[in-house]
Amino acid sequence: MNKVAFIFHTPPHGSAAGREGLDAVLAASALSEELAVFFIDDGVYQLKSGQAPAAIHGRDYAPTFGLLELYDIERVYVCAESLAERGLTQAELTIDTILCDAHELGCRLAEHHVRLTF
Repeated sequence: MNKVAFIFHTPPHGSAAGREGLDAVLAASALSEELAVFFIDDGVYQLKSGQAPAAIHGRDYAPTFGLLELYDIERVYVCAESLAERGLTQAELTIDTILCDAHELGCRLAEHHVRLTF
């Protein structure tokens, strides 16, 4: 069976990419156990706690990432450099993640046959 990677690299608001990616991850979890989720670049903002998108008439779906654990999606990786560049820490994220440097993230991503980007 193919290993599938979901890559979040865009900020959470301004487009529907993040919400659509989250829906895709949850739907795919019913079909495969070989899933991993990666947050890189501005995608790390997807997991930032304390978002207030109501001010721009957006929906606060960040807490929904908590469902990943309930769907047995345990491989959730965050780029350490992306967090640092944006002044964020792992403690500010809404869910538990595996913090990786860029090299390790690349190695883990290379293990996946299918890569979907959001």
